[in-house]
This record gives sequence, structure tokens and C-alpha cells, in this order.
Amino acid sequence: MFDPTPYLPQLLVAWTAYLIATASPGPAILAIITTSISQGRKAGLALAFGVLSGSYTWAMLTASGLSALISAYGQALVILKIAGACYLFWLAYNALRAAMRGHAPPTAMPGQAQAPLKKLYLKGLGIHLTNPKAIFSWIMLVSLGMPAGAPPAVTAAFIAGCMLLGLVTFCGFAIVFSLPPVHRGYLKSRRIIESLMAGFFAFAGLKLLTTRL
Repeated sequence: MFDPTPYLPQLLVAWTAYLIATASPGPAILAIITTSISQGRKAGLALAFGVLSGSYTWAMLTASGLSALISAYGQALVILKIAGACYLFWLAYNALRAAMRGHAPPTAMPGQAQAPLKKLYLKGLGIHLTNPKAIFSWIMLVSLGMPAGAPPAVTAAFIAGCMLLGLVTFCGFAIVFSLPPVHRGYLKSRRIIESLMAGFFAFAGLKLLTTRL
């Protein structure tokens, strides 16, 4: 029977690093927050599950040996980097267009999604899958939580723990920021919030393009 005790110190360090990285402000977290505020809990949760699915995808690929393929297929990361920046610029454009509207569009009260849930899920998935930074984050996390020669059960425990933390974090943001008082605050400051989001996504896209991976 597998005994995880010898690996717990490394797993705890890796899980803590994942929690800090996940909860830190970034394109995914801010997209969850603004979607939850403007469109309600179901919309925010749908986007959060998309982000979590993207994170899980990178986790599985990295644990399966993705880091060993990076040197062989380095140009693929450049293409992914450009695609990710373009996607962030597209999000910035949509946020800016929303901010320039003279009147707030009909918004859903918390708990009622305005946009199709599938579209929101794919948006969250796209944000994470087109971010090459996520690959290197997972490589770092895997090196922390999976020592050389560790049995497959350690890999399963590590990824399962990360996914549980991600579920709590992403869905927690969606639930908190979909509360009615927060929704009413969004209606009062909609144009400011959307403008800030446009600026952030544009900055993130530019930084992604100019940062050496």
C-alpha cells in the first residue's frame, strides 16, 4: 500500500506555491471576477471551470513529460506565445468596447447567466491554454512536488491536491464577487471597471509578447 508520508513535505511546499500562484491577480482571476460581478454566479462559475480545465490540462501534460519536449519543439511555444497575446488583446478590445457604451447593457442579476455558459467555459479555457507562462509554472510545481523516482501515486496525489485548491480558489472568487452588493457596485462603476480591465488585458498581452520565455 502506498505511503505518502515521506513525500508530504515536498507536496505541501508545491501545494502552497500553487495556491499562491493561483490566487494572485492575473488574466484568469480578473476575468472570473468581472464576469461574476457583471453576469452573475453561474457565469462566473462556468468561466472558472474553464480556467480549471486549462490548468488541469497543463498539469497532465507536464506530468507526462512535457518539459522534455520543450527543447525539441521550442518554436511551438513561440506560436503559443503570439496566440496568447492576441487572445489577451481581443479581450482588451471587448472590455474597451463595453466601457465605451453610453449606457449599461441589460445585466443579469447574480445567479442568472447572460452569456451562454458554454461560451464562458471556452473563454476561461482559452485564457489558460494560450498562456505559455502556465507551462513553466507547472514545470516548477512538478519539480517541487514530484521528486525523482517518486511512484505514480505521488503524481496523482500532487495533481489532485492542486485541482482541489484550484477548484476552491477559482469558484470562491466567482461566488464572492457574484453577491448582490458587489453586483450593484459594478452597475455604479461599470465603465471604470471595464476600462481598467481593458488596460490590464492589453498590458498583459504586451508583456507576454515582450517577455523572454
